[in-house]
Amino acid sequence: MGAQPDVDETPTDRARVRLTPPAWLVSGLRPQRTPIAWPAVARAGIALAAPLAVGFATDQPTYGALTSMGALSGVIGDTADAYRMRVFNIAVPQLFGAIGVTLGTLVYGEGWLAVAALTLVALVSGMISSIGAVASVSGLLLLLNAVVGAGLPMPSPWWKAPLLLTVGGLFVLLLTLLGWPLRNRVPERTAVAATYRAAADLLEAAGTPAYDARRQAMTQSLNTAYDLVLARRTRDHGRRSPLVRLLAQLNVVIPLVEAAPAAHLRGRPLPAEIPAAVRELAAAVEQARTGPVPDLALPEPAKPSERAVDAALRHAAVVVHKPDPDPYNVDDRLGRPAALRIRLRRGARNVLFSQASWRYGLRLALCIGLAQALVSLVAVPRSYWVALTVTFVLKPDFGSVFSRAVLRALGTAVGLVTAAAVLAEVPRGWWDVPVMVVLAALIPAFSAKGYAFQTAAITPVILLLSDVLNHQGFGLVLPRLWDSLIGCGISLVAGYLLWPESWHTRIGDRLADAVEDAAAYVECAFALAGEDQAERGRRRRRIYRDLSVVRSEFQRALTEPPPMGARAAAWWPLVVAVERIVDATTAGRVRVNHGAEPPSAGEVAEAARELRGLAAGLRASSTLVEVRTTLSGPEGAVLSPLRAEIQAARAITSPRP
Repeated sequence: MGAQPDVDETPTDRARVRLTPPAWLVSGLRPQRTPIAWPAVARAGIALAAPLAVGFATDQPTYGALTSMGALSGVIGDTADAYRMRVFNIAVPQLFGAIGVTLGTLVYGEGWLAVAALTLVALVSGMISSIGAVASVSGLLLLLNAVVGAGLPMPSPWWKAPLLLTVGGLFVLLLTLLGWPLRNRVPERTAVAATYRAAADLLEAAGTPAYDARRQAMTQSLNTAYDLVLARRTRDHGRRSPLVRLLAQLNVVIPLVEAAPAAHLRGRPLPAEIPAAVRELAAAVEQARTGPVPDLALPEPAKPSERAVDAALRHAAVVVHKPDPDPYNVDDRLGRPAALRIRLRRGARNVLFSQASWRYGLRLALCIGLAQALVSLVAVPRSYWVALTVTFVLKPDFGSVFSRAVLRALGTAVGLVTAAAVLAEVPRGWWDVPVMVVLAALIPAFSAKGYAFQTAAITPVILLLSDVLNHQGFGLVLPRLWDSLIGCGISLVAGYLLWPESWHTRIGDRLADAVEDAAAYVECAFALAGEDQAERGRRRRRIYRDLSVVRSEFQRALTEPPPMGARAAAWWPLVVAVERIVDATTAGRVRVNHGAEPPSAGEVAEAARELRGLAAGLRASSTLVEVRTTLSGPEGAVLSPLRAEIQAARAITSPRP
């Protein structure tokens, strides 16, 4: 029987409900609360306006516009904090961008040859994007510049365009590196201090409903700090380097993080002196203070969980204030990164033999092929902007294809309004320079707020630079809006609707992998005496990092329209349940380390068996089906919380579609 309407509901209320925008659209249009990076704002304004000014001063505005385009690529790629990572994030993609514009220039106006070339470039771009963050930006610039080169007339000879674009990117890099002498090692130290503050917030939230959110922030902070420190450590092998001290200080956060789940299971907040002491350690790390270890006025611990927190905090205080930590005791708990040649070989193997890599590459190639065919072969005036829109939209590693297409259409419309005002009211020439200072500065300021805001900021900049190259003026605006809508339509149909994975989410497989890793972690955490302590720590860090990735995948899926968004929402409680299973395992191990009775081998095997059964069920079904299970074991034992979390996870249900 259908549900009866609410007697208090009026036609106006029902109309209001129908007019309410969907949640995925509202979330995409809601600006994120992130601080504005004012140095990046100033850098962007200078980097894009200065080449344009030089071009006008030397009577070569085309050269200035191309150099500014290269600078725009550098501004988009400058997303890291540590300087060594920023060098890679800016310089490496510039090389791929130079290759892309060269290939595009060589096939400019060549019809079928241009279609075939850009389709092949799109396949390569999509496949290499699966390697990592730098490779993803490199693939983006490879395809982006190839599309621009094939769609706009470039100065001859062929090498001028890639040279000018590269100069623009290197100019951004130069502006970035001007602060290196003043901020050397500051990003790494700041990241480690932020990890201590996140640990303080986590301990402060123990025993309260805010714990789960603080744990996510802690995981993200720890991942960021390790990425920054180890990226530099791979090139700085000195035993007396200040980086050794930072790595030692980061490593001693791990016992504090491991003790937090045990403290949370107490069910009541920790004394305020504990998070206050951790925040004092964060200040010491940030200020690089050394000297005598301060007297920590901590309450006397009584239970195993309290002893774990107390011991971890006192050990961290010793390492933080110690001027010369043991240089041979700074092994990363996550495992040192492999040599560069090994990582390159591993990345190449993943690209060539990964189904996900080929699937994304073929999807991108299909859409770019259709867009370029529409531009090059159909006798209708269409521009490179169609393929350019496809390039920006069809980046699943940057977010949902569906929501990005809709948000790009909205952002482009807003950006075109700005561009129309500039092209209609501002005379071409030197007036473009101050306008570019303002428009370029908006890019980093708006990019942090969301994709639609970034699109609205980038669109007028690209249109202004395009006008310097082809002198179409206000006539650019309306055709570019239609081209954007066509590109979004191609992305939605050929890049989203025609692919089964858009309708049958693969998030279950990713979650199943995490559950299997949780089973292995349970076995490793309660192995017999003499187990490898470092290996257990590495397993714990890996699974928390993997769960962070799984959570991001689910949050991305939540922005999709039904059925994927609805299915991800139904599965979301299980993601939280698996995180709590890992927390309960860590808490049990900490209690054993501080005097609690260890569990029997049978209890451990039973828990691991139930988790593997859950993983198998996730792989076998696209819906969650309730499974009643009873785990044996003494009440109040170390594994009691773990058994409760496993039973809760197995009991989660979702309605069948």
